[in-house]
Amino acid sequence: MTTTRLTHVRTELALHELRAGEGRPLLLLHGLGERTPDTVPDEVAAWPGPILGLDLSGHGASSRAPGGGYTAEVLMADVDTALAHLGPATLVGRGLGAYVATLIAGARPQLVRGAVLCDGPGLAGGGPAPHSPAVLAPLALHDDADAPDPYALVELARDIRPDDYATTYVRQAIELSGLEVPVAVAAVVRPPWLAAVAAEPGVAIETLAEALRRYGSVG
Repeated sequence: MTTTRLTHVRTELALHELRAGEGRPLLLLHGLGERTPDTVPDEVAAWPGPILGLDLSGHGASSRAPGGGYTAEVLMADVDTALAHLGPATLVGRGLGAYVATLIAGARPQLVRGAVLCDGPGLAGGGPAPHSPAVLAPLALHDDADAPDPYALVELARDIRPDDYATTYVRQAIELSGLEVPVAVAAVVRPPWLAAVAAEPGVAIETLAEALRRYGSVG
């Protein structure tokens, strides 16, 4: 596995190449508390081009934000940095990564050539409505450098995800990407934001394998 270091403001991101190849890359976005796998997962091995994974801020080999401050929008900017380096790519997001893939598909419709949303940790986030205010006590840090930042686990588990916010990004992807189906929902579990996305015209409900075949054939 080859790792490239990318800088996003003061964050150092780890972009891992799991398999080299020609053509459009497949970029894997992990779930909450996870990191990029060391090898190509079997379920995406049929992708015809290179396969990479991005460790999101506070996860894996990417740097941490001192004292927290993690939001899905910060992670979306992480992916934007990776896309600026890679060029057009197809995304597969697990859990938290699925939500981030939804946002970046609408924010960068010309660069995201299909986003596949899959089950995984952090899929629901904090639900559609704000929580009561809370102050986080200082959290103990793990000695393991690759362990996720505890602040990331707490803050991203509480991240608010209104249905209409998610669908706004999906509609942008549908309108501006030029793809007939820019987003595919492969997740079985569908919290309110994802149920709303799945109900949008122009969003496919299909398996991961079906979605990869679809996006592997588009320009």
